[in-house]
Amino acid sequence: MVMEQMDAAVPSRLGSPDGAANGRHAHIDISVVIPVYNEEQSLPPLHQALTESLRRVGKSYELIFVDDGSTDGTFTALRELHRADDTVRVVRFRRNFGKTPALVAGFAEARGDVVFTMDADLQDDPDEIPQFLARLDEGYDLVSGWKYPRLDPVSKTLPSRIFNGTVSLTTGVRLHDMNCGFKAYRRELLDELKLYGELHRFIPVLAHQRGFRVTEVPVRHHPRKFGRSKFGARRFLRGFLDLLVVLFLTSYLRTPLRLFGALGLVSLVLGIGVDLYIVLDRFLPFGSHQEIHNRPLLFVGILLIIFGISFVLTGLQSEMIRHFAYRPSEEYSVRQRLDHEDRD
Repeated sequence: MVMEQMDAAVPSRLGSPDGAANGRHAHIDISVVIPVYNEEQSLPPLHQALTESLRRVGKSYELIFVDDGSTDGTFTALRELHRADDTVRVVRFRRNFGKTPALVAGFAEARGDVVFTMDADLQDDPDEIPQFLARLDEGYDLVSGWKYPRLDPVSKTLPSRIFNGTVSLTTGVRLHDMNCGFKAYRRELLDELKLYGELHRFIPVLAHQRGFRVTEVPVRHHPRKFGRSKFGARRFLRGFLDLLVVLFLTSYLRTPLRLFGALGLVSLVLGIGVDLYIVLDRFLPFGSHQEIHNRPLLFVGILLIIFGISFVLTGLQSEMIRHFAYRPSEEYSVRQRLDHEDRD
């Protein structure tokens, strides 16, 4: 991923409450990652609201804006914020790559123990940040926002309800607003996630599959003031295709033969059964004695046998790929270690 980074100079304060100087690798309590695409007018009020809210929290922080190939004056506005506030860091893409790459780039830059994500359209309220931190303090690893009541047109809310209901039903992760951009993560969770394509919608599912504790909190939702929504029918359809990917990754990534082998065996049994019926019907005394080559059902059975063999071979090939790409660390997620020095 090719990008330009605007913080070549070492920040001097990094949002610390006491204003002390810090190095590039200084400890940061909170990082806020904000993907931005053509949100020029929203940036100054968003920065002001975030700054006021985080200063009240009283922890060190940094704001990481990822310009996802904006074509308006977004980058100029971000550069001005960067010059005026040393807590602001900016990553600029050469073109529009999408929200998942923008989040991945932001996560790679983030240094906080807690990482927030939020949208740049002013619909998320930074004053809700303490509520997220309180839930993290209860032992959760990921806290997702639930926009309630949601102030969007029915063209967005209805597809969203259908999508959230489908994801909850198929994955077992019960969230009202799976795709809400306002989330808080513990650092160790992000270190274990693999995000690509448009899998940012399913971070709670991927985290749950790794054994992390996931919850949600109701958050205030504001109507959009500037710009236009990036939501569309194509995005909605992509979401369901990505759901199939997530279901496969969370259920059969480690044992692909269990899926393809089961499909292959079912297809083989059906194909053999169909063709056996055609043969017995031709030659047994109580059969119809029709010519086998004149029975279309014969070719259905042959196709089922071919599909069955193909599924089994695909499963075996997937197992070989899995074997050579195997990394033990992907099989588990460590929550805590007790070593010799931990003894009293």
